[in-house]
Amino acid sequence: MRRLVMRGPVSLFAAAGAPLALSALLLPWRGSLANTNVALLLVVAVVAVAALGHRLAGAVAALSAAVWFDFFFTRPYERLTIANSSDITTAVLLLLVGLAVSQLAARARHFEVVAITDAGYLARIHDTAVLARSTNSAHAVVEHVCTQLIDLLALRGCRFEYGTLIGHPPRLEHDGSIVVGRRAWDADRLGLPGEVELRVFGNGTYIGRFLLEPIPGTVPSAQARVVAVTLAEQAGAALGSQARPAKIA
Repeated sequence: MRRLVMRGPVSLFAAAGAPLALSALLLPWRGSLANTNVALLLVVAVVAVAALGHRLAGAVAALSAAVWFDFFFTRPYERLTIANSSDITTAVLLLLVGLAVSQLAARARHFEVVAITDAGYLARIHDTAVLARSTNSAHAVVEHVCTQLIDLLALRGCRFEYGTLIGHPPRLEHDGSIVVGRRAWDADRLGLPGEVELRVFGNGTYIGRFLLEPIPGTVPSAQARVVAVTLAEQAGAALGSQARPAKIA
């Protein structure tokens, strides 16, 4: 990742401590700095924490900033009371702005991760399409897709089985959902239920299936599962011109 995101207790300690550290640095100029300027500088600290941490860390930083602003920079000093109504307004605004900024930073970071992830998925689809157009070997496309599926879904193994279906293992559907028998499986919470089949069709004809062996405890995202189906469709297009109709038992 291009940016290290702080997680866990470390981020919360940093969130609580950053406004305190900045307040201590500003303390010698307490008499010359306007409280509104102090509040703006504390908002900068909240933004920094929210950008590097997560939503809860940003909220903790906003609360910490408001508390230390009150304690060090409003009269009476070194007490959690405020005598001046304008300072009360500034403290409340500092807290609200800090909370709002932390939420915006968390959203911006989420959208960046989604964009980076989408770019990775598109690269997989593009690379497979290029291979399918440039090679005369459908087997090479199948092997390439198998490799992609292992990485994409965090699998222990993947193999392609041609021809008639034997048995009815859990199935990865075209929309990324998992079906076990006739019942839906909560893949977003439970991951893949053991070995899963991903059926491959070419020119409307069943050709074979990828058999996916997951690593226990891994939970591929819904988006990753949909991309897996797209990759299988590309393999099916490459196999379609060579395949003979197969039966589904």
